Amino acid sequence: MNRAGLLAVLLAAAPALAGVPEAVDPGQIPAYRLIRPDLAVAGLPSPEALGRLKDMGFRTVVDLRTEKEGTPEERAVVEAQGLRYVRVPVTPDTFSLADVEAVEKVLGDPASGPVLLYCRSSNRAGGVWAVVEARRGKSLEEALAAGRAAGLQSPAMEAAVRRVLGQP
Repeated sequence: MNRAGLLAVLLAAAPALAGVPEAVDPGQIPAYRLIRPDLAVAGLPSPEALGRLKDMGFRTVVDLRTEKEGTPEERAVVEAQGLRYVRVPVTPDTFSLADVEAVEKVLGDPASGPVLLYCRSSNRAGGVWAVVEARRGKSLEEALAAGRAAGLQSPAMEAAVRRVLGQP
């Protein structure tokens, strides 16, 4: 590869290499937490923040909200930036291992990162993260602690996490 080709590849990869912000204005993206360099969890980004996700370094957005929560409009904004949009609708009542596996598939794809995993408040994102961590070998209590650090807060979502993991 010549220098010009190498430079083009490096410039295209620059947002992913630079990582995503460690912190953002909570008025723009509430409950934002950088879990690892290629993954952030959050509550619902403002319309302005949604329009800047590519500039922030994200390549993929995983929206855990249901369609009636407004996802079609947001999908259009995300995809207009050339980002990948994945919807995995989760509620405490419907949360399943299949939901977690769908998110894990995205997180396991090196081309997906950096990923923004979000819902309305980060509660569902934290619940999904707790199950991901348990499936990676963490104990139930360690996984729940990781989920809480990522935004898991409601008793209903914690119960859903326990149910998906087959734990009382």
